[in-house]
Amino acid sequence: MTSSYLIFATFAMAAVTFITRALPSLIPRKLLDTPWLHRLNESLPLSVMVLLILTSLSYQDLSATTALDSAELHLLMAQIGALLLVLLVYHISRQLLVSMIVGIAAINSLLWLLNNFLG
Repeated sequence: MTSSYLIFATFAMAAVTFITRALPSLIPRKLLDTPWLHRLNESLPLSVMVLLILTSLSYQDLSATTALDSAELHLLMAQIGALLLVLLVYHISRQLLVSMIVGIAAINSLLWLLNNFLG
């Protein structure tokens, strides 16, 4: 990645964060109390977390000839498995911190399992 991309991405994330934090103070209170907005607010942390994980998936080094015992494929499989587990845990518990901890543990555990048993 180039440094200009990282700088742009950082400023874009900062702008989105600022807008989403400032927006509730600009919207009338009556609109903020609508049920659809409450449901959106409940699913927003999970949506942001999923988007961040999806953008970090490492599939660039994969090709049609990538072997099942390659480290690149193991990493992608571990990332997808951890993402699915995070979604499941968040759906059950509605706890973002617990989901993140499970995701970190899952990706490391899955990488260990894949590297020790498939590669």
